[in-house]
Amino acid sequence: MTDNAWMRWPSREALARVGVHKARRVLALVTRAVVLATLVATTLTNPELGGWELAGGIAGIVACGVLAWGFWRTTLEHRLLPSLALFALLLAVASVGHQAGFRVPALVLLCGCGVAAIERLPLVAALPATAVALSVYAAFDDDAWLTTAATTAGLALAGYVLRLDAEARASAQRLLAQERAARAAEAESAALAERARIAREIHDVLAHSLSAQLVHLEAARLLIERGADREVILERVVAARGMAREGLSETRQALSALRGEMTPLEDFLGELVAAADRAGVTVTGERQPLPAEASQAVRRVAQEALTNVRKHAPGAAVTIRLDYGEHEVTLDVRDSGGKPGELGGSGAGYGLLGMRERAELLGGSLDAGPGEEGFVVTLKVPV
Repeated sequence: MTDNAWMRWPSREALARVGVHKARRVLALVTRAVVLATLVATTLTNPELGGWELAGGIAGIVACGVLAWGFWRTTLEHRLLPSLALFALLLAVASVGHQAGFRVPALVLLCGCGVAAIERLPLVAALPATAVALSVYAAFDDDAWLTTAATTAGLALAGYVLRLDAEARASAQRLLAQERAARAAEAESAALAERARIAREIHDVLAHSLSAQLVHLEAARLLIERGADREVILERVVAARGMAREGLSETRQALSALRGEMTPLEDFLGELVAAADRAGVTVTGERQPLPAEASQAVRRVAQEALTNVRKHAPGAAVTIRLDYGEHEVTLDVRDSGGKPGELGGSGAGYGLLGMRERAELLGGSLDAGPGEEGFVVTLKVPV
């Protein structure tokens, strides 16, 4: 053993009997009650003891109970000197009781002291204390020396087994507490991740919709200040209203996705290109259900890519290809190029950045840049 093992106290969980099964606690209480009742009955029925001696015996049993409780408390608090002092008092009471004629209670007390010392004290103090208690027991015992030796060895072994059992139980309790803490941390992390996902959904939907509405409304304000024609101003207001309706529809879709009520990805892309001019979608590979995050990433990237086409190259033909691979799904959005639109200079360039961040959070990638004719956006997400 190392020096630390010799000096180390049993853990507080072990000394406090944390995690002891209810049936075992009941059995221990019944055993203590039987032992106490036997000691009291033995004392009261001893014909060699008079009235004052019986009263002294009862008082000694009560004193032993108080001292034993004190020993339990001081060892629980890892206070070595008070524990040894109380242990010495218990040995003294046992010796005085034996000399006064209380032979059986004294021997039982010595046995209990020997077991409790090795069970509850650091080994550097437990071994000498147990040796003293069992040596006094052997000196007082009238049985054959072989029986006495076997009894003392069995008591020492029982105390050590109880010590190991308590430590094992305490270790199990500590592991259980760590597991519960880990589960709580995992649940909190999952909750934070879900909040982050909701925040991304709200940002992707509302930021896009509101920014587009602000562009149209700001244009309408400038047109009003310049005295433009009513039809031109109305066109801007109608466009802003359309953006608001589109944003409301996307918000409802996002809420449905958060509730796990998303439409199939292929249907969503079909509806998306149906609302756009000169757009088509192709699905290849073996279709499979995607995790909610991956499916939502594909939807948002497709939406953002089509929005960028309307903004930067209105009238361009758009081809969307969705490929289901064995380990990843690939979305490819290509446009044929075109003249920059009126909204080409709006925004701050956060669309592509947001799409790339969404892909990287899922362990995927996003490439966006000029192609042979127009602009190409390629998303790859592991599944």
